[in-house]
Amino acid sequence: MSKSSSSKSQSFPNEDTPSCDAYLVHLDRVRQVQPEIMPVEKAQQMAEFFNALADPNRLRLMSALANRELCVCDLAAAVKVSESAVSHQLRILRSQRLVKYRREGRNVYYSLADRHIISLYQEVSEHLQE
Repeated sequence: MSKSSSSKSQSFPNEDTPSCDAYLVHLDRVRQVQPEIMPVEKAQQMAEFFNALADPNRLRLMSALANRELCVCDLAAAVKVSESAVSHQLRILRSQRLVKYRREGRNVYYSLADRHIISLYQEVSEHLQE
């Protein structure tokens, strides 16, 4: 048994995960796909981005912001958590450029960062409804 298939079987010990019956590397396919594999640095950035999305509270905030901008006070009231908890979650979302803000007088209004984030949110939401 190869090293990679050994670790694969350890990763999913109780699941019925389809895999090859015989270990055979198709070098032509491997060579074709290798240039398409993202660099480690970009994979790390994407992992951090998705990690920011991996929290139910942050996703609830994003759902509140999906169609309108709201101030921190409104967000806290809408999702029924403290303003400090909302601010903490917004800091994380801002660090990954998922939300943006603008000041108006003494209030700070948040919205989803751009059409890419809005589209990503909508696509995932639709995917989960299928």
